[in-house]
Amino acid sequence: MPAYARRQIVDESVVGVYHCMARCVRRAFLCGVDRYTGQNFDHRKTWIRQRLEQLAGILAIDVLGFAVLSNHLHVMLRIRPDVAAEWSDEEVALRWWRLHPGRRNEDGTPAEPEPHELAMLLADAEALAKRRRRLSSLSWFMRSVCEPIARRANREDRVRGSFWEGRFKSQAVLDEPAALACSVYIDLNPIRAGVAQTPETSEFTGAFERIEARRQRCESVVDASLAMLEGATRGAVAEPSRAADDWLSPIPASGLLPRGAVAECSPSPYRASQQGFLPLDPDGYLELLDWTGRQIRSDKRGAVPAGLQPILDRLRINADAWVDTVTHLGRRFHRAIGRPPSLASRAASSGKRWLHGLSASRRVFS
Repeated sequence: MPAYARRQIVDESVVGVYHCMARCVRRAFLCGVDRYTGQNFDHRKTWIRQRLEQLAGILAIDVLGFAVLSNHLHVMLRIRPDVAAEWSDEEVALRWWRLHPGRRNEDGTPAEPEPHELAMLLADAEALAKRRRRLSSLSWFMRSVCEPIARRANREDRVRGSFWEGRFKSQAVLDEPAALACSVYIDLNPIRAGVAQTPETSEFTGAFERIEARRQRCESVVDASLAMLEGATRGAVAEPSRAADDWLSPIPASGLLPRGAVAECSPSPYRASQQGFLPLDPDGYLELLDWTGRQIRSDKRGAVPAGLQPILDRLRINADAWVDTVTHLGRRFHRAIGRPPSLASRAASSGKRWLHGLSASRRVFS
């Protein structure tokens, strides 16, 4: 993707969805086995996954999907300035402390702030307003991911200097067909790279987290049924553990972007909101992901199964161009991904006659 000024792609004052990618600058790998040194850096994938989960519970940004590979990172994010605007000043101060704690516990986790420490954050109204904006900022999210990982990796390698290849790259995701294509593209990165054979073995991706959560839910239902059959007394059933994907945005949604007021039921401490991002159920998404991955891995284009065709039909996606699009999404689109009308609208608002990707959009998003 060519370099564009961030302001030409991202408007942080409104809710929007973006695909972001950060690449390692050094020959040494971000993760995986470095073929030059023989060192294995797979443990850094855990660093990144844990950091993404931490930020999902702090910032007003929905994490829709992610994939960590040997030398780069993909994330799809939805910035939520509307959510941040609803927070009280005390909530903003507490979240900022969790992001940049003034003190830490012995294990490195943020210490609980004292009343006077929160009072200091609340005292400066101008600084507090800036922090509120940063808590829903795409750039601040990516900075909060990349900087700690770079410092930690440099300490481990005993080196100094740049770890990431400049600033992260970003694409605006303008509508639901684009969100589906982008999500599948990100989740299939390990399969295209030959790191994994199937989505359920593609660790450190959003798809893997969702599949694990589905497995956990199935096991919980079985355990509950067995307990009832064995005559377990009420209250003896263990509390359900956290789902693997409870920090990711849920899949089912009535629309990619929230409509109207922010009022959302049962807010979660693990993510910014309960707003989904795709107009299909999780099983349908995983089935489409699995079928698409098989087409990419075998390099043989088979017909879309009858059970999956309605998903593409409903979103007006050309099945013949689907696999090519999710395989080469970064080449087909640059600043934005979406239907032709969405790209035309974004071009007009940016003062451009057209955006790169219009031909590809006409082929796949009929």
